[in-house]
Amino acid sequence: MQTRELGRSGLHVSAIGLGCMGMSFGYASTLSKDEGVALIHAAIGRGVTFFDTAEVYGPFVNEDLVGEALRDVRDRVVIATKFGFDIDPNTGENRGGLTSRPDRIRRAVEGSLKRLGIEAIDLLYQHRVDPEVPIEDVAGTVRDLIAEGKVKHFGLSEPGVQTLRRAHAVQPVAAIQNEYSLWWRSPESNGILTACDELGIGFVPYSPLGKGFLTGALSTGAALPQGDFRATTPRFAPHAMAKNQAFVDLLTRVASEKDATPAQVALAWLLAQRPCVVPIPGTTKLHRLEENIGATAVELTADDLAAINQGAAGLEAAGDRYAPQQMAMVGREAPLAAEAKA
Repeated sequence: MQTRELGRSGLHVSAIGLGCMGMSFGYASTLSKDEGVALIHAAIGRGVTFFDTAEVYGPFVNEDLVGEALRDVRDRVVIATKFGFDIDPNTGENRGGLTSRPDRIRRAVEGSLKRLGIEAIDLLYQHRVDPEVPIEDVAGTVRDLIAEGKVKHFGLSEPGVQTLRRAHAVQPVAAIQNEYSLWWRSPESNGILTACDELGIGFVPYSPLGKGFLTGALSTGAALPQGDFRATTPRFAPHAMAKNQAFVDLLTRVASEKDATPAQVALAWLLAQRPCVVPIPGTTKLHRLEENIGATAVELTADDLAAINQGAAGLEAAGDRYAPQQMAMVGREAPLAAEAKA
């Protein structure tokens, strides 16, 4: 497995990471702890060193799973987790809002450390920007946690550009985790990738396979099962899926020429965008894990990339990527101190 550095952070990880959320959260079909541990062990055996979780996945149960799976290989892996959702620390209830108050960050970190069974979190993300807490307070708290040895690197997920810059001025940001794929290319135009280039920040695309759609495995006429979060997502409405099939068709055409799969081409395209890009596709299946890892061996030439970009230029994804409440949480700017106190 190739490795990459996340920006200029000094944090080196496998070129393809593993998003662990779906093993225990978000989909109609999840894995038992033993099954999840076995899949993570299979990933380690194939060279994956970068594993992503969050306290909200469950809540809590995904961190338990990841911690158990990685306990015996702690010195060989990089563990990323996240704080920021309003979760009752006693019951584990996700109350649906956001909170990044300094005391809440500290409680979240202590809980994550315990569940993961580690002494320091390699990469700690703010999961979503809290509209009531200045990002300087957030970054300052993480800076203090780094000084205390409980966290090693700071990250943000789905921040606005100015929030990213303000945070980085207080505590250097090692990585941004935003959605990015062939059918969601907003980071190319909203200033986030440009800021990452300028500031030396790594970029970690989540949902790099369009929440599974870009693999070609989802039938455009089939209804998603109850309990699958995609069923509430406008982009997965039947009429939207039918229109969005054009993205899969494009990837399939290129894949046939490269002796690859649509998923591998989608991931290879992301890897070709920048050397600091590290996708974290999730899966619950061993054959999909192996397929995703195989993307590192797919070489896209300049002509291949031009053909993909030309083909995608005529396509527009149908449907928002989240329901309205979730869409309101992305790309948000944190308040200034004066605004937060008002």
